[in-house]
Amino acid sequence: MFEFPEKTIERSAMELNKADFVSDQMVKWCPGCGAHAILAAIANVFPKIGYRKENFMMVSGIGCSSRFPYYVNTYGFHGIHGRANAIASGVKIANPHLSVWIATGDGDSMAIGGNHFIHIIRRNIDVNIIMFNNQIYGLTKGQYSPTTPMGSITKTSPQGTIEHPFNPGELVLGAQGTFFARAVDTNVKLMTDVMFESARHDGTSVIEILQNCVIYADKTHEAVTDKEVRDDAQIHLKNGEPLIFGKTRNKGIRLNGSHLEVVTLGENGITEDDLLVHDQYEQDPGIHLMLAKMYPPHFPVALGVIRSAMYPTYDDLVEDQIAQAKAKEKIKNVDDLLNSGDTWEIK
Repeated sequence: MFEFPEKTIERSAMELNKADFVSDQMVKWCPGCGAHAILAAIANVFPKIGYRKENFMMVSGIGCSSRFPYYVNTYGFHGIHGRANAIASGVKIANPHLSVWIATGDGDSMAIGGNHFIHIIRRNIDVNIIMFNNQIYGLTKGQYSPTTPMGSITKTSPQGTIEHPFNPGELVLGAQGTFFARAVDTNVKLMTDVMFESARHDGTSVIEILQNCVIYADKTHEAVTDKEVRDDAQIHLKNGEPLIFGKTRNKGIRLNGSHLEVVTLGENGITEDDLLVHDQYEQDPGIHLMLAKMYPPHFPVALGVIRSAMYPTYDDLVEDQIAQAKAKEKIKNVDDLLNSGDTWEIK
């Protein structure tokens, strides 16, 4: 089992399995909803991470994604709309020995909760954010969200939305994010792998999951997930390996000057040596941003860990400040405080 030497979270003395994290609550998502697969990935990865059950904490806001704390057999906190990241910040700072996971949606974190979202990323608090991106408001019945593609017909855009959507990866990196990964809800193994990498990372981790809402935005990610196109529409990133994709793995991504381009291996003398090699640990986010912005029809969508750069975390720095203050301060506890300064006896 992988060790987490940089973490202060207590590991389980006994081997846990998937059943240990399955809740006894009835799962009330719609049949066919991509959230079921995300839940399966969480049940897979938590025992693999190896912390004690009591050291996992699920936090959520409002939305279909935010039912998550009921469906995972750990401690949980169901918050209010857009405030999951603020609540999780307080949880982690108050108790650094918890592994804090946030279940949120594209609307919950990037609309009403947008301010909290960018600042938890900027502060680099050691939490794990799982963003269910179904490009719609599902729980409130089909309004367009900050990620809904332009022109989409929804309950609140009967003539097509005219708003420019967010690219979550672009937003995360713009907020100085240290970890960003992307997965699709049709690939439980990929989700499990990136969640494990998220747990390894020291700092704010954001995983965008391209999730299908069968009721209000069915097949919204079809250009990426459809069986007929996915081999050419997805590129699975692996650190230290060249960017190759395609049904016959004959396509690749290379850096041409200051921009990326799709090339075909064997054409014009192009070989694997000409392709961009993925470096998820690179401090400079420039290439990571280019990868996060790729989308069909001109590029495949980048899946896997796009960025995993190490920077000091807010919670570690807070702990350091507290330790330094305690070392300098004569008053160590409440008794010291009550018996400090001038005292007198009342007779």
